Amino acid sequence: MTRVTITGGTGNVAQYLIEEMKGKYDLVLFDRVPPGQNRFQYDINHPVVVGELLNVEDCERAVRGSDAIIHLGAIPYPTELPRPNPLPPNAGPNLPYDETMKVNTMGTYYLFEAARRQKVKVVVTSVSNCVLGHFEAWRPSGTFFPIDYLPLDENHRKDVEDTYGLSKQFQEEIGHMYARAYGLKAYGIRPSGVQRPERMKEYAENYKDPDRWMSALNGYADIRDLVRAFRMCMEAGLRGDLPPYDDYYINNADTWSLEDSKAMVERMRPDLAHLAKDLVGRQSLISAKKAEKAFGWTAEHSWTEFLPVGAKRG
Repeated sequence: MTRVTITGGTGNVAQYLIEEMKGKYDLVLFDRVPPGQNRFQYDINHPVVVGELLNVEDCERAVRGSDAIIHLGAIPYPTELPRPNPLPPNAGPNLPYDETMKVNTMGTYYLFEAARRQKVKVVVTSVSNCVLGHFEAWRPSGTFFPIDYLPLDENHRKDVEDTYGLSKQFQEEIGHMYARAYGLKAYGIRPSGVQRPERMKEYAENYKDPDRWMSALNGYADIRDLVRAFRMCMEAGLRGDLPPYDDYYINNADTWSLEDSKAMVERMRPDLAHLAKDLVGRQSLISAKKAEKAFGWTAEHSWTEFLPVGAKRG
């Protein structure tokens, strides 16, 4: 059976990824947090290697014998900026200002180096659509992210002002370098804000039309759809159906609003109205067409599944 190492293996996304892959793959989980100490508690029935991404020997222990890696482990916000508010439960103590850059960048380097040494075939890394630099709270300049066209895609320019988005760009480039130099296939998955069903249910039950522009471009990634993308990308890479390296946006087909996207942009960002004229219905403002073409992924879920019976669904 194909062996797959999952980093961040006791965390949030890992819970759903394990469920997606169990029985089909021999899974090994790698995390700095032992089972039972993460902010999401669930049964873990696979081997867990406890160690640090910043230690190449720990990385080698975790990936030894594996055919592929799905790299979820990361600091999920820029530690040089004020901490997110509200914080997730059990968020832990304040981290050093450089923790995001160290863990996300050097940790990814050590993981790829371990993968090279252990002859891993494919690494799929959880990057982020924050490679764009579009999240307003993480733009110290106070300026809007410059949007050139809608929907955005992988060819759109980047304008990052924080270490989280920068570290995610570096993660992609590390993968590209290892693919070019050593033939290790590397793919970056760029999800929008990842949402669990319970969060979408809460949002739907208390839905009000957004009254302001959401800096994440009103997009999201259902966690169930996201983990399918990781699996499908990895499988396509193992089959040889993808180029040696590439990067893909993954987000759901709609937005957080029941309003048509064209009207939403015209109302909240009239300066972008000329870019929205071809948007159809509640179309996402970031395109996932590249992933659909490359490995057949499309979103199967929407937060609107949780709207009360009889509520307007747009």
